[in-house]
Amino acid sequence: MAIEAPLPVLKPTDFASDQDVRWCPGCGDYSILAQMKKVMPTLGIPRENIVFISGIGCSSRFPYYMNTYGMHSIHGRAPAVASGLKTCRPDLQVWVITGDGDGLSIGGNHLMHCIRRNMDLNIVLFNNRIYGLTKGQYSPTSPAGKKTKSSPMGAVDNPLHPLSIAIGCEATFVARSIDTHIKHLADTLKSAADHQGTAFIEVYQNCNVFNDGAWDYAKDKATKADTTLELEHGKPMIFGANRDKGIRLNGMNPEVVELGKGITEDDLLFHDEKCPEPTLAYLLSRMRYEDGFPEPIGVFRAIDAPRYDIMVNDQIDEAIKAKGPGDLEKLFHSGETWTVA
Repeated sequence: MAIEAPLPVLKPTDFASDQDVRWCPGCGDYSILAQMKKVMPTLGIPRENIVFISGIGCSSRFPYYMNTYGMHSIHGRAPAVASGLKTCRPDLQVWVITGDGDGLSIGGNHLMHCIRRNMDLNIVLFNNRIYGLTKGQYSPTSPAGKKTKSSPMGAVDNPLHPLSIAIGCEATFVARSIDTHIKHLADTLKSAADHQGTAFIEVYQNCNVFNDGAWDYAKDKATKADTTLELEHGKPMIFGANRDKGIRLNGMNPEVVELGKGITEDDLLFHDEKCPEPTLAYLLSRMRYEDGFPEPIGVFRAIDAPRYDIMVNDQIDEAIKAKGPGDLEKLFHSGETWTVA
């Protein structure tokens, strides 16, 4: 009986490639890369069984900097490439790295169908609300009125909200974190990796060259306690520097209330990430700082559902069992064929 050798103990530095990291100094991408390297050794997966696939954009340089397999693919098509790989090689852990431009503009269709299929993929969307690689045009997540090189009088497009799209596509795992909240970010990435199915993570990421300070309200130590709401499964939605504010429902609308003025924790919304009905998760994804709400971070939704990659391979196994493994040469020469003299 063969005895399998134990897996080598890996460290974050083992996941660092020999490539020079070419992001602008101070870019939030550095933090996301660092936390990813910290999380990888905790998964107990050999590096040769991990793949990072990206599209086009600043975030899409990510595969070069991870000492794993990877592919810098086509603009917006990383979810399609990753879907094919995961279907053919279900033993691999596959990560998709994308941005608000790559994933939500040219790649929106591919992202949507990847999420609805619930393949066992981890999709990390870096959201800096700008096109950074192409030097500062407004992106699908830029707020209305944003003045950029491509919208000098202010953007008139209605911005997309990444988590609302993911939840609308019935994503089984949806989460949000922030590039500078390093422990929270690492914990979120680990939770996504442990999930069986499509995990979608939005990371608020700062582009300090073309959109510096876009998320300052959610990152600044002086304000983040009042402008963000850290979601915890089974616990009431409480926030604030003094933990004296909360979220409750008024009909179908959320509202901010103060505790201690006839309102107790029992009056608040309690977070249930395991709820199969996505309505509450969607409602949370719509809460915006500019509308007077704290913006939720953490896991919005984490449920089980059938997986496309498993079901497709089950069908292949059934077909082989019923009809044999098949013969590609015979297939090529079957049906109507002809010979050109």
